[in-house]
Amino acid sequence: MIVVVGIGADGMAGLAPTSRAELAGATAVYGSQRQLDLLDENVSAVRRPWPSPMLPALQTLLDDVDDDVHVVASGDPLLHGVGSTLIRIYGTDRVAVLPHVSSVTLACSRVGWPVQDTEVISLVTAEPSIAVRRGGQAIVLSRDRSSPAALARLLTDTGRGDSELTVLEQLGGPKELRRSSTAREWADRPPGKVDDLNVIAVRYLPDERLYGTLPDIAFAHDGQLTKQAIRAASLAALAPRPGELMWDVGAGSGSIAIEWCRSGPGCRAIAFERNEARRARIVENATAFGAQVEVMSDAPESFDVSTPAAIFVGGGVSQPGLVDACWEKLPVGGRLVVNAVTVESESVIAQWFSRIGGELRRFQHYRGEPVGSFTGWRPAMPVTQWSAVKPTGKT
Repeated sequence: MIVVVGIGADGMAGLAPTSRAELAGATAVYGSQRQLDLLDENVSAVRRPWPSPMLPALQTLLDDVDDDVHVVASGDPLLHGVGSTLIRIYGTDRVAVLPHVSSVTLACSRVGWPVQDTEVISLVTAEPSIAVRRGGQAIVLSRDRSSPAALARLLTDTGRGDSELTVLEQLGGPKELRRSSTAREWADRPPGKVDDLNVIAVRYLPDERLYGTLPDIAFAHDGQLTKQAIRAASLAALAPRPGELMWDVGAGSGSIAIEWCRSGPGCRAIAFERNEARRARIVENATAFGAQVEVMSDAPESFDVSTPAAIFVGGGVSQPGLVDACWEKLPVGGRLVVNAVTVESESVIAQWFSRIGGELRRFQHYRGEPVGSFTGWRPAMPVTQWSAVKPTGKT
């Protein structure tokens, strides 16, 4: 059995009696050096700091051990913590968790926010760009002392410099410190010293949150953009689910990848685009929305990456072998959606539809525009869409 004990910056003094008793009876305690240093003389167990990398050590934690193994972790070990990882490896029957008050709850209590109305974003293993939002409030779990300044710069660079930042250091401990400013002020004059143990309470301003499909003007682009109405139809066909990975092939401005990431918690995307200027623009657009989009170069040459749950092909459809490569990389049950605007690309997906089946649709929409002093309809280019789910044994 692995017993994971959450501990706060106040050390042993803040532990519940059950947690104190567990640690007092332990023979060996694992944890980061900072967490192990919080234990007092009442814990006589051997203290074993995590090695780097940490994951291999977690996978062998019960090897050649007859007694219970104890682990100390910050706050609530099930909130972006080691407790979740250990349960994933060993199962719920072999891992017991004794949580402490989480840093998120403590931070919300300091700034007066309801926890249920507050997003939680972890930068412990992610880049600061995923914490950019267009409004709302969040508790951001920092990787280290550099996280507040990095996030403040990103918010300022993406038009969110008025966002209110409260950096809370050593939460719950005797050295707790609170500092508040706007993102712009923090970026221009970052404090000389910030503790590695910090979280950031962010109120994103201005609040320009939009749900549903974004307007075209939300994206920087050179005209290579899947328009809003077609984007909505494409997302419906892709059918995103929480935590899934999608490939956006021939990504252009990255609009489909970004909409996918916005559609549900944990959704992420890989965008494939051969044009260097467009790749830079995808990064710019993804950063502006805090979307988890990795940008790759040529397709299918760069397809040796994580397996997607869905693939969208918006460009290069008539390139020989491209759709074949996408279909090959798709797992059983994965979704493929291909949009075509030229006769040549329509011919490709018509052949695939004849062979595989699926759904074949054609979209045509019009916009009302001035015709002298009157209004007339101006058609957009029609888009033919083929979508299919990969069945067992179908090639």
